[in-house]
Amino acid sequence: MFTLFRLNYHNQFYAAYSEQEQLIQVKRLWQEALAPYPLEHILRGARQAMRTSEYLPTLNRMLECCQDSLGELGLPDARSAYLEACRAGSPKSAQAWSHPAVYLAGRDSGWFLLANNAEKITWPLFRSRYRDYCEKVLAGQSLQVPAAAALPDAVSKPSSKKEALAEIAKLKQTLSRVSSAGQSG
Repeated sequence: MFTLFRLNYHNQFYAAYSEQEQLIQVKRLWQEALAPYPLEHILRGARQAMRTSEYLPTLNRMLECCQDSLGELGLPDARSAYLEACRAGSPKSAQAWSHPAVYLAGRDSGWFLLANNAEKITWPLFRSRYRDYCEKVLAGQSLQVPAAAALPDAVSKPSSKKEALAEIAKLKQTLSRVSSAGQSG
């Protein structure tokens, strides 16, 4: 990867990594950060970075390029996964997900949060969760969407009018206690 960068971004490369010691440290940092990705994904990501940018990529840009190359494993890019999670109907586990990682990242981010907050809040959270699940897939872990909860076979007997009125009275008492406690506090 660094050889590709040196050949493609010659002057920028030597300006950024003018000292051998610095280059060794950068290589260690990148090796640690890119460790979850197989070599072919790293090289594919490096080539994508070279195709899409005239500047030497940062580590963050390289991680994005590696993430984008995960389509071959059936994983959508992080942005597409985010949009899929935000647009999913309910029940979530019954949807046709492009990959279980999308569902799991949405679940871990919080469906309510995704549906009711601005993208500037939800996108970074989802992207982080999604990357975690992508790394699990790269490590060979099999992910599953939990089965949708089935409706019960038999519906319980409805309450009688007398039982229903008693339950309503109990709820009113509880509500009035909570309300009076909130006013006195």
